[in-house]
Amino acid sequence: MSWVGAATTISFQLLFIARALLRPHREPTSRVAWVAIIAALPILGMLAYVLLGETNLSPGIVVRIREAIRDLPIPGKKSDDLIDAEQDFGLPPRLAPLFRVGQSASGYPPLGSNSAKLMADSDSAISAIVTDIDAAREHVHISFYIWLADNNGLKVVQALKRAATRGVICRVMADDLGSRRLIRSHHWKDMQDAGVCLVRALPFGNIFQRPFRGRFDMRNHRKIIVIDNKITYCGSQNCADAAFRVKAKYAPWVDLVARFEGPVVLQNQHLFATDWAGNTDENLTQILTTATLPTGEGFVAQVIGTSAAVRYAAMPEVFVSLMSAAACELTVTTPYYVPDEPIQAALCAAARRGVKTTLTMPQRNDSWIVGGASRSYYRELLEAGVLISEYPHGLLHTKALTVDGQMTMIGSANLDRRSFDLNFENNILFVDTAFTAEIRERQQTYLDASLPVTLDQVMKWPKYRILWNNILAMVGPVL
Repeated sequence: MSWVGAATTISFQLLFIARALLRPHREPTSRVAWVAIIAALPILGMLAYVLLGETNLSPGIVVRIREAIRDLPIPGKKSDDLIDAEQDFGLPPRLAPLFRVGQSASGYPPLGSNSAKLMADSDSAISAIVTDIDAAREHVHISFYIWLADNNGLKVVQALKRAATRGVICRVMADDLGSRRLIRSHHWKDMQDAGVCLVRALPFGNIFQRPFRGRFDMRNHRKIIVIDNKITYCGSQNCADAAFRVKAKYAPWVDLVARFEGPVVLQNQHLFATDWAGNTDENLTQILTTATLPTGEGFVAQVIGTSAAVRYAAMPEVFVSLMSAAACELTVTTPYYVPDEPIQAALCAAARRGVKTTLTMPQRNDSWIVGGASRSYYRELLEAGVLISEYPHGLLHTKALTVDGQMTMIGSANLDRRSFDLNFENNILFVDTAFTAEIRERQQTYLDASLPVTLDQVMKWPKYRILWNNILAMVGPVL
């Protein structure tokens, strides 16, 4: 290479490094990782930064979503003031402020009068969804990250076609990357021909245009079903069989899904409506303004929706707050554990202050990068007293966190940087001893079937394995 070429390359490297250092809302570890990659691999590093370095969405989508959040009415919301759940609902003073954190994330206040039913397994969840779609009278709204044309996926496709044929308005969003196989199949067109309104969420487009339209891997990871403003589903399950044939060697996918009734239905409706507005010109204001807010017996709950279009670091703030509030027991189930420093510190701190802190993950991960990176954190967690178990009977895909047998959060968000910084996520946070006991019992079935990881085992790992895991963890802030 000539000195002119070398000087040009170095100049571009310095520009990219400056951008990596100047971009707001970036953790120091991420800055260090990008500087190292750009410095060590000039051409590949700069290309990687163009494709993956900026956590930006398409500006048009961001503008439409923010306008929808501003303009669409939130049923039950009376002001922008943070709700005092201790005063309004008599919740314990240690747990009540957690709803303020959730409200600050997406604007939804905690509301009472909610009820829920835990689905037995993946097939039962799909059967219940199909039954509710078949009983729908007004509308069915669905959003999935991954939708496969397998047995369960096609059951939902057929139910939507039946509903649309009898005059029910069906609006469907599927992530353009995660659900690409269905979107490019005849089943997608069949739904359209039947009258289902279809949207490819966050269209992938031309790879060469991605630097101008945001990161290609910033995806709509949400799983939302809302029917007639009366029923909603929340959990970790995509619209697919547990066998998950696109990654069959890791099957079965083990998920947790709950069916909710009450005010959280309308909050999920609002969340769906903001996504719909971000991808279409249709305004769903009337559906929200004409909704009747349910009253009566039931527990306090709140939808927490996060994305890069709304507020940076909202999801990890919620996780850290929940972990920090635990006084007796903290039980975490997640398929992907690539934490930021506050998450790792919060788990360690919980264990060190005497909280029984348990983390359950799959033994075999469908992402070898995540699997290795996760294990790089084991030693510190175990030394702090965190109990770690690995589930060997498929990919444990459940995302659930229970606190002291009273509070639970379930939904789509993982304990990884993709959920923190990149993906659109939806969760429901609630306080209810009875339903939390059901979730905790499900978590215990995972634990009973899992293999404990001990500090002695980790200390005996060969050096090359530790080195590899730590290298993958270093790459985590970049991905």
